[in-house]
Amino acid sequence: MGVSALPAVAEPVIAALGDSLTAGYGLADGQGLVPQLQAWLDGKGADVTVMNAGVSGDTTAGGLSRLDWTLSPDVGGLIVALGGNDMLRGLPPEASKANLEAILQGAEDRGIPVLLVAMQAPANLGPDYQAAFDAIYADLAAKYQVALNPGFYAPLLGSPPDPARLAPFLQPDGLHPNAEGVTKIVEGLGPDVLTLLDQMK
Repeated sequence: MGVSALPAVAEPVIAALGDSLTAGYGLADGQGLVPQLQAWLDGKGADVTVMNAGVSGDTTAGGLSRLDWTLSPDVGGLIVALGGNDMLRGLPPEASKANLEAILQGAEDRGIPVLLVAMQAPANLGPDYQAAFDAIYADLAAKYQVALNPGFYAPLLGSPPDPARLAPFLQPDGLHPNAEGVTKIVEGLGPDVLTLLDQMK
């Protein structure tokens, strides 16, 4: 008699919905955020697959338009890291907030826990814009009771935050992290992803 094979249980999947920072812009295969995060999680013994749903140049509106196909039936957790391109284009903060809220509502409707990654507007956009934009993430995290990460660049800026510390961790464009920068970003993000994985269970 043959041994009856038990059906394989698929690993839980976390989708990382984002822009060029998530997609791994300008980096070699294996150096981007998702592969480095996957390796970090593997090193912690976490039984999870991270799916790269990052599209360079994407805005919150673009992310919202991709939500339905991103949240395929195998996806049990969602990282939302959008808003940087809205800010760079000077789009109205209220529009960005509405798009992010629709993403969080879509995940909530499906019972999918979310890790929201905050973005911060630079001072050169003016204090009113900066205050309105920066408030989006904490407001939505509180309203939808989702975890909030302080931002991809927080581990690079140090405490207290110092923009001068960023340079060694950026690509020549001065915007996107290099491979070493991504490694530090993952070290800051990873524990929150482990918490997200616990919520999925």
